[in-house]
Amino acid sequence: MSQLIKVSTCNLNQHSLSFSTNLKNLSTAIATASSSKSSYLLTPELSIPGYGCEDHFLESDTELHSWEVLAALVNSHESNCIVDVGMGMYVNGARYNCRVIFGREGIVMIRPKTSLANDGNYREGRYFTAFS
Repeated sequence: MSQLIKVSTCNLNQHSLSFSTNLKNLSTAIATASSSKSSYLLTPELSIPGYGCEDHFLESDTELHSWEVLAALVNSHESNCIVDVGMGMYVNGARYNCRVIFGREGIVMIRPKTSLANDGNYREGRYFTAFS
């Protein structure tokens, strides 16, 4: 027997390094997905710090404030909706572009990106390492 789930995506008006604005936008998206009985909410890549941080991704403050926003989101999360957000993370000498998946119980999984965009307008390899 199969069970249907409702998946939500969102297009947020995130601003690079505007952590309070990004927290507010993410909280609103989570509330909207929860009220529509979604089981899973997928947010944009690097939705916590904003995608266009460029060299600021290399600063420890960017990661620190991202963790603070993530903690606020996780600690206030009360619905059954699983939430998937993005942020940069420094682990064992390498900086990764990660997806962080959390639910009411807390963080469920952190998944670094395995393939980076490095052509055209994109230079993710300048700021992040592909996970292998």
